[in-house]
Amino acid sequence: MRYLLAGLLLTGLVTSAAVAETTAQRLKRAAEVVSAIMKAPDQSIPKGILDTAVCVAVVPGYLKGAFVFGGSIGKGALVCRRGGTGPWGPPAMFTLGGGSFGLQIGGSSSDVVLVVMNADGARTLLRGKVKLGADAAAAAGPVGRRAEASTGALMHTEILSYSRSRGVFAGLSLSGAVIKPDEKADRQLYGRRVTTQDILFKNAVGVPAPARPLDAVLTKYSPHGGQKF
Repeated sequence: MRYLLAGLLLTGLVTSAAVAETTAQRLKRAAEVVSAIMKAPDQSIPKGILDTAVCVAVVPGYLKGAFVFGGSIGKGALVCRRGGTGPWGPPAMFTLGGGSFGLQIGGSSSDVVLVVMNADGARTLLRGKVKLGADAAAAAGPVGRRAEASTGALMHTEILSYSRSRGVFAGLSLSGAVIKPDEKADRQLYGRRVTTQDILFKNAVGVPAPARPLDAVLTKYSPHGGQKF
């Protein structure tokens, strides 16, 4: 019974999110999230982290709902530097979800940002369905200029995760959450079937118009960096 309740909860969250916004709107909101975060240097992703990153993923409005048994779901966009060190490329759409069981009443929404730190992390995402903390090493990321000195120890972590809720930006542990390609959204965005590998690593598509604001804000704050795939 508890699994049925959790399943119904997640289904409701997914349906609500799908009705609420289109892929283009999601990309617009993702650009707004990154811009808002990076405008406050003391409460932002450290420049050393962002300049090392090969990919950045943004989930605007990551939903967490609970009625006895909790669940979470979000839809976002993943952008990588072309070849790992080039300009920011086109987005691959994805879902981020996970479940938890315990006494929880209520719900919340927050923006989630995932920073992929190295080529291993980027290659892991190609597997299709990736569980953070199991398939990919993940950790809560440091925040602000004061965190710059401590970033070296995190460079071998594949994915750093952050959350912004009610104006507060902080590192967030997403261990156990699952990332999966959103093939339907990719078809909607590019007008044909393309795989995550086609989009992120094979240069099979260009940056579509709805993704240009996200490309522009990432270029503004980190025009160069990364490492070769």
